[in-house]
Amino acid sequence: MSIKREWTTPITAGAFLLLAVTGLLMFFHAAPEFAEEMHEWLSLVFVSAALLHLTTNFSAFKRYLSQRRAQVILGVFAVLVLVSVIPFNEEGEEGPPFAAPIRLLAKAPLAEVAQMAKSSPEQMIAELKKEGIAVQSAQQSLSELVGDDLRKQVHFMQMMLEKREPKS
Repeated sequence: MSIKREWTTPITAGAFLLLAVTGLLMFFHAAPEFAEEMHEWLSLVFVSAALLHLTTNFSAFKRYLSQRRAQVILGVFAVLVLVSVIPFNEEGEEGPPFAAPIRLLAKAPLAEVAQMAKSSPEQMIAELKKEGIAVQSAQQSLSELVGDDLRKQVHFMQMMLEKREPKS
C-alpha cells in the first residue's frame, strides 16, 4: 500500500493548525486544560503525519536539502532542538534557568512563602488542602508536600500566589 499525498498533506496541515493554535493559547496562558492535553497528544499525530509527508515527498525534500539556505535554516533549528533538550542551566543545575529560584522557594516553609506573598499561612494551607495536599503544619515546604517535580512545584506555587488574599 502506498502512502498518498492526498492524505498526508491535509493531515499534516490540520495537525499543524491545531498545534499552532493550542501552542499560542498555552504561550499566552489562555488555554483550557483540554487544549493542553490535545496539544500534547496530537503532537504525536503531527509528528507521524509529518514523517509520512516526508516519505511521500522525499525526492523534493532531497532537492530542497541541496540548497545552502535550507541547510542553514535546518541547521539553526537542529541547534535550537539540542539546546531545548539539554537539562542544565548556566549554573549547571538541572532544569530551565527559572528552576533554581522555584526550587529554593519550594524548600522554604509555607509560613515564609506566605510572608513573601503578603498572605497568611492559613490561606496557603487552605488552598493546598482544596487541591488534595495533606498539610500538617506551616513549617512544611512545598517540596516536602508535592515532591521534587518542578512542574508540580510551579503549578502549586502559581495556584497559591494567584489565590492569595493580602493581609489587611
